Amino acid sequence: MKKICFLVDSIFSIGGVQRVTAVIAKALTSDYDVTIATYDEPLKKDTSMYDLKEAAIQYRFLKYPRISKWKDLCCKVYSAMYRKVLPQTKITSDWYAHSSFPSELRRAMVQELKGFDIIVGVHAPLATRLASCKPLLENTKLIGWIHNSFEALFGERSRYIGSELRKHYEFQFQKLHNTIVLCQYDAQQYSFPTKVIYNPLTLTPGNLSSGTSKKFLAVGRFSRQHKGFDLLIQAFYLFAEKNKDWTLDIVGGGVEEELYRKLISEYGLENRITIHPFTNNIQSYYSNAQVYVLSSRWEGMPLVLMEAMSHGLPLVSSNLPVCKEIIGDFGLYFENGNTEQLAQQLETATYLNWQEKSKEALEIAKRFDINTIIDQWKKLIEI
Repeated sequence: MKKICFLVDSIFSIGGVQRVTAVIAKALTSDYDVTIATYDEPLKKDTSMYDLKEAAIQYRFLKYPRISKWKDLCCKVYSAMYRKVLPQTKITSDWYAHSSFPSELRRAMVQELKGFDIIVGVHAPLATRLASCKPLLENTKLIGWIHNSFEALFGERSRYIGSELRKHYEFQFQKLHNTIVLCQYDAQQYSFPTKVIYNPLTLTPGNLSSGTSKKFLAVGRFSRQHKGFDLLIQAFYLFAEKNKDWTLDIVGGGVEEELYRKLISEYGLENRITIHPFTNNIQSYYSNAQVYVLSSRWEGMPLVLMEAMSHGLPLVSSNLPVCKEIIGDFGLYFENGNTEQLAQQLETATYLNWQEKSKEALEIAKRFDINTIIDQWKKLIEI
């Protein structure tokens, strides 16, 4: 039986990447010996999250050693020179891989990862670190699993990596045996072959929506700008000037919650918009909604769209390439960041032939069944 390891920053915390990693790892345990290696503190271990306790998964808790102050300083100086001054070639990229991830840290990671047949580096930064360890992990298949969109990672407005390191990441990704991306659009942006595997539906749907609640729903982490809930609140204000019936539920938590509450108060929408905390029973919100709204400024592959459609919900969505790829002309799209267009599409959604759109939503959701997606993973593993 092949031994597979998923290398993650965190698994015992709330997030879409954590959830989809858990779902894939659990599904693979029927055919493989699966381990999750995480930088979580051991005391954070909680296998009730994402129902991890249901599967025979092993866990390893990684920790980096300290490096000397002088080496740390030298590494930081070179890293700064690479980003700002040096030509970006394969050689300078390899040096940067070592300066940004010094040998002491590489050896510590390799020590924990020896003995696996396949290691999957989850997220771009861990994938590049895994690539830099390739000479020390002989006879191991190394896979990078990129969970964010190309534009979010390397675009001019990136809050993650930025265009200055695009070539470095591509040089390092090419060392891996495979790199998985989440949609065809992103695959076309890279300068080397990638493998497209969509994320699956990661929850068991609850009751189908009846389509009578006059509720919009949005779900996600309140991280800076990402999900565009500030845009949604502004658009709902424009919508609410003409419509007195529909309400909006936003489910999530994070650093921007105070900003959202302030906007709601400024617009006098306390009786029309409600913020709810994360819950393990998110299905109940989908079941009680009538239309789902995705207002994100960027996405890798938004799981919430599949979740919403699996409950029979029509969608209003920003016109991100990944959204248009996975749901086609099903969605009511608005230009990314355009609150006036979003308000118009909210209005349009109130006049939909809801029953017809609900049936279509359920059919689209079937494409992301876990069994279909796992078959693709198994083919990649067995190559």
